Amino acid sequence: MNKTLDRYHRRILVTGATGYIGGRLVPRLLAAGFPVRCLVRDARKIASRQWASDPQVQIIAGNVADQKTVATALAGCTAAYYLIHSMESAGAVYRERDRQLASTFATAAAQSRVKRIIYLGGLGETGPTLSEHLASRREVESALAAGGLPVTVLRAAMIVGSGSASFEILRYLVERLPVMITPRWVSTECQPIAVRNVLHYLVACLDEPETLGRTLDIGGPEVATYREMMQIMAEELGLRKRRVIPVPVLTPRLSSLWIHLVTPISHRIARPLAEGLKNRVVCRDDEAARRMPQDLLTIREAIKAALGRIRGRDVETIWSDAGPIAGDPDWAGGKVFVDKRRIEVNAAPRAVFRAVTRIGGERGYYAADWLWHIRGWMDKLIGGPGLRRGRRDPDKLAYGDALDFWRVTRVIQNRSVELRAEMKLPGEALLTFEIESLNAVHDRCVLTQTARFKPKGLLGLAYWYAVVPLHGIVFAGMLRGIRQAAESFAPDGEVLGTV
Repeated sequence: MNKTLDRYHRRILVTGATGYIGGRLVPRLLAAGFPVRCLVRDARKIASRQWASDPQVQIIAGNVADQKTVATALAGCTAAYYLIHSMESAGAVYRERDRQLASTFATAAAQSRVKRIIYLGGLGETGPTLSEHLASRREVESALAAGGLPVTVLRAAMIVGSGSASFEILRYLVERLPVMITPRWVSTECQPIAVRNVLHYLVACLDEPETLGRTLDIGGPEVATYREMMQIMAEELGLRKRRVIPVPVLTPRLSSLWIHLVTPISHRIARPLAEGLKNRVVCRDDEAARRMPQDLLTIREAIKAALGRIRGRDVETIWSDAGPIAGDPDWAGGKVFVDKRRIEVNAAPRAVFRAVTRIGGERGYYAADWLWHIRGWMDKLIGGPGLRRGRRDPDKLAYGDALDFWRVTRVIQNRSVELRAEMKLPGEALLTFEIESLNAVHDRCVLTQTARFKPKGLLGLAYWYAVVPLHGIVFAGMLRGIRQAAESFAPDGEVLGTV
C-alpha cells in the first residue's frame, strides 16, 4: 500500500482548529492526504474557511470538557492533535482548567482506537524558575501522558508567523518605539522558529515512528536574543536601528501592561508571554531536524516571510481567532437603549454589503475616525483591546473574526452583519447592519444601522447618556460614508476606485 492510500484510511482529529496553529494545520493535513475531523466549540467559526467545505473534513461541535463529546469525536481516528491551551493569565485557575481538560481528553482517547496524541508545547529549561505559563504546558504534557497512550510532544519557542501573538508584539514594539525601555529579558537567548517549519513537524511526525511517545525540541537554525530580533525586525521594516534600554525594575506585570498599550495584544495574553521570556528557550538537541528534515528559515527569512504575508493581505489565521464567543446577551428583562438609523442607497445590496464589511482596521469607520481613536485609547488604558487588533482580512468578514474592539457574531451574505462590543463597557453592546432591497431590479436598497446597549447599573446609564450626543457624528457619519462607498462600487460590489 503506497503512502498516499495509507493516509486516506487514517482519519486525524484536530482540536483547536479555530486557533492560530490549528487553523493552518488542517489544510496541510488535507494536502498530505489525511482525512480530518475537527472538534470545535462553534462550527460557525470555521464555516468560512476554504477547507471547511472539503469532503474530507468532518466538523463536530462540542466542548472538550465533555468526555462523551470527546469520545464521539475520537471514534474512528488514528491520531489526535491536542492544540488547546489558555492564552490568558489567571494563575492557578487557568492552570487547573488546562490540566483538567487535558486529563479528560486523555481518558477519552485511551478508551478509543487512537494510537497517539500530538501536542505542541513550549520550550524552556526545567526547574523551579520555569515561568507559570511554561510550567502549565508541562502539566498538560503530563496529564495527556497519564492516559496511557503515546504522546508526541513538540516544544517550540517563539513562533514567527503573520498573525502570531509573539510576532505581533515584536512588530508593534519595533514599529512604534524608536527608543524602548525594556525588562532585562531582552538579553535572554531564544531559538525562534517559522510557523511553516512548525507545521511541517506537526504533519511529518505522523509518518515518523521514532517520534511516537517522544518529546522533541523544535527550533530554527539560529539562536538570538530578543534585542537582536528587534533590530532584525527594524531592518526588515525599513526602520532605523532601535535603541533598547534594559532596566531591572520592569516586572512581568508592568511589561504586560506596557505591551497592552503599545500593541494589539491584551495584558491578559501579554503577561504569560512576558513571563515566559525570562526563561532561556533553546533546543537541547537537533533530533527533530534529523528525523524530519526540512529547510529551516533563519530569523530574518521568517520575519521577511511573515511581513510579506501581511503586506500581501494573505494572513491565514491570527492570534485573536481563538477563544469563545459569548452567547447572546439577555436583552429581555432590562432597559435596552436603541439608536436606529436608516439611509437609502443607490446601489445593489452586494455593493452595500461590501462597503459595510470594509469598516475598521486600517480603513477606519468612514467618518470621525479621530473619535474612534480616542475611544480606542481610552479602552486600552482601562484594559480593553482598543483598536489595534485590527482585522485579519481588510475586505472580508467571517463569523468569529476580531474587528478592532468588536467581534463578528453574524454575517449573512448581502443581507446583514452583527458586531458585539468587546471593549470595556458598563454594559453589553451590539452594532448591526441590515440591508433590504427597494425594487425588483435590486439597484436601490435601504441600509439600517442599529446600536443597542444594555446598561449595568448607574454607571451604564451615565455612559449611555454621555455618548449619545456623539452618535450624531459617529453613526450618522458612518452611514453616509458607507453609502458613498457603496455607490462608488460596481453593481456587483467590486471596487471601481479608491474609497
